[in-house]
Parts: sequence; structure tokens; C-alpha cells
Amino acid sequence: MNYIFTFFLLFFGPTVLFAGLGFESNHNKQIMLLRSFDIDPNYIHDEKLNEMILSKKKPNAYKRYYEAMQRARLYIPTIKKILHDENVPAEFIYLAMAESSFTTKALSKKQAAGIWQFMPATGKQYGLHIDDYLDERRDPIKSTEAAVKYLNSLHDRFGKWYLAAMAYNCGEGCVLNAISKADGKDDIFTLLDEKRRYLPAETRRYIRKIVAYGFMGIDENDMISTDYSYLLNRASLNSIATINLPKGEKISRVAKMLDIDVEEMRRLNRHLTYDFVPPFSKKCNVYIPYNKLNRFKQEYEPCDLQKIYLVHIVKSGENLSRIGAKYHVPYRVIKEFNELKSNYLRVKQKLIIPTTPALLNKHKFSFAKNSYIVRPGDTLLAIAKRYKTSVKKIKSLNNKKSSVIRVSEKLVVPPLPLPKNAYVVKAGDNLSAIAKRYKVSIKTLKARNNKQSDVIRVGEKLRVY
Repeated sequence: MNYIFTFFLLFFGPTVLFAGLGFESNHNKQIMLLRSFDIDPNYIHDEKLNEMILSKKKPNAYKRYYEAMQRARLYIPTIKKILHDENVPAEFIYLAMAESSFTTKALSKKQAAGIWQFMPATGKQYGLHIDDYLDERRDPIKSTEAAVKYLNSLHDRFGKWYLAAMAYNCGEGCVLNAISKADGKDDIFTLLDEKRRYLPAETRRYIRKIVAYGFMGIDENDMISTDYSYLLNRASLNSIATINLPKGEKISRVAKMLDIDVEEMRRLNRHLTYDFVPPFSKKCNVYIPYNKLNRFKQEYEPCDLQKIYLVHIVKSGENLSRIGAKYHVPYRVIKEFNELKSNYLRVKQKLIIPTTPALLNKHKFSFAKNSYIVRPGDTLLAIAKRYKTSVKKIKSLNNKKSSVIRVSEKLVVPPLPLPKNAYVVKAGDNLSAIAKRYKVSIKTLKARNNKQSDVIRVGEKLRVY
């Protein structure tokens, strides 16, 4: 009997011992992760949380998780540094994963974009530039800088990181309303109660999903047992570098020069709408893998823009507006691109047109969202009436001296006034408060806006009656 016991210890003892140590180590990491979110460590035993963890560890879910990690491998170290520098727990990187799976081109039905899923109004509120050429919500670094500002403001208001995460998902008003319904209690057990349902189902799942992703990220034993163990070291060894390029420089040209896969270059720079640096940009971040930075410094030379873009020779009677309409490019962009100080043009003057034959043929280039394409029978007066403005205003917006317009010409028009039955969601709003303000039920408000949950976002337009 003693012989058998000794044999067991010699051959199986180390395995059992280290398995126990691994479990203990992993358990401690999980407790630390919960505490980083200000979550009670006892929440580790939550039934719904453990169901979520099990669902995320199914083969297909596991594959999606590590594919997301692979997508973000270059900029995860930079994102973690930004979080750390701004005193936001590094574990909030899993909030970005829950929001978008680290897909910079992610766009929701509500027009939230980028890895942090910013709505346009919220993005602009926190300093992100959004226009036809550049959408910094898709910039992995700029959007992270905006997200930490937002998260810090939410933490300042609520005092706990898990409450900040909840508010990030469903809005500050929604969380305040939930706490009020819970008689002022804000502990996670109360707010995520599945019977009381103080918070929308989407938000209750959202918090558990973030924690589940966090647990998967620290479970090295689990990762080693899969085909994704190489990611343990790869994410920490790779990062991105920021380079400055002159306006109009083509991203694909730089990629080929540095021997970077063009598709990878585009993935790193989804914030650029087109394959070039915005024509009016004074400073626009462009990202390359860090290991290509020295090569860029040694080899990059700006290219003559006339070799990249179309060149137009001004003819008698032409003006910027007419030339812009011809190439489907706003006149103001041609003016800025060519650094013109006035609208005056000389016959035979050469103008660089920031478009290419491919863009021109596909009509990818367009005015701002507030634009109108002239149709047969249109007049400036009729268009002005349609947009509740004056002919003088439209002429001013389009740098036109006469009222002559041509079919297919694109005109900048002012935004239409907000319909009387619409409401724009503001910071602190929730469906309950909006419903009370307009004397309708939450159910009716959701039906009018085809909403399945109570989640609303700053800048969202709601039909209220």
C-alpha cells in the first residue's frame, strides 16, 4: 500500500501540485480583475456571470475572441498605456472588445463607430474630428484618448468603475434611474438582479461580458491549451508608430514603399475615408507597424501631387464652383488643396484636383452630408424653399455669383430644422424621463422608434409623438 502511495506521489504529485497552484494563481487574478472594476470579489460566484463565461469558452466563441485579439495585436500595447497614463484600469480594454471586437470599421445601426463605438455627438464632445475625409472615432489612438476622458467623467460622477461602464453602455440617466428604483443602492448584485431588472437586459449582459472577456484574457492555462498560445507574447512585442504625412499623400503608396500589406495599412488607418491624407489637414495621425518606423525615416520622400492626382487647366469662364461640380469635389476643398487665398482663377492656371479616375468614375467623392444633387426642373428658389432657407444663403454656401444651376450639380445646403416630433438625446437622459416629458409611455416611445431595449445614446434622435 505504501509502495502504491509513493508511486502516485512521484509520478502524479507534481501535476496535482502545479494544477492547484495554477488554479490558485488564476483565482487571485480573477479577484484582482473584479477589484479593478470596483466589483465585490464575491461576484465571482454569480450564476449568470459563470453562464456567460461558459458561453464565451465554447469553440466558436473562443475563436472569435482570439481573432479579435489578433486584429488588435499592434495597438493593444498603446491602448493599455493610454488607459494607464490617464488612471483608467487597463482592464477597460475588454470594454472595447465588448463594444466592437476591436473592429475599427465597426458601425452600429445607431451610427456609433470605431472600437469604442462613439456616437457622432459624443465623439465631437470629447474632441474627435468627424467629416467627409476623417472620422477619428475609427482612429484607435485618438478614440481611446477620447474614451478615457469620457470614462473618467463617468467615474467622477458615479464613483465606481463598474457604474461608469454601465453608463457608457446605456447612458448616465439610465444608471441614475436604476439606482433610484433600487432605493439608492448601487451595488452590482442589486443593479444586475435578473428579477428586479433595474437595468436593461443589454446592459446586464454587457457588464458580465466585459468580466468574462477579462477572465479569458488572464487565463494563461486555458490559452496554452488552445491554438492561440502564440498571442501571449506577440501582443506585448508589437505596437504601432505614428507618422506625419503631407496633405494628399496616398496611404497605399507609403505602404508599398515600406513593404506593408496594403490591407493591413488600411486596417490601421480606418479613420481616413479615402486613400489619402485629408487635403486640409494640418496634422493627421497615420499609423504604421513600429518595426517599419526606421525604414520610413530613412526612405520616405514626399511625392509630387501632380503625379498622384488629376490636374485641371482653367479655361475661360470657369470658376471653382463649376470645376468642383465637374469632378464631384467641393470647391472649398480645391481651394484649400491648392492653397488659394481667394476665389480668383487665371486662364491656363493649373489646379490639383484631389480625386483620381477611379474615384471619379465611382462617384465616391461627395460633399458633406448636407448636400443636394440638382434635378431636371430645379431652381435655386425651389431648393431654398425645400430647405427652409434663402437663395442668398445657398449661393453663399456654394460660392455662386449667379442663380444658374445645372442638372447633376452638387450643392451644399443647410441642414433641415429638426422635425417638431423629434428629440435629440442629451447627457443624463433616459427613456423614462423623456417619456414623462412628452406624456407617453416607455412602451409607446420604444415602439415609435423601433427599439428593443431601453438603451439610448447622446446625440440619438427619437420620435416622441
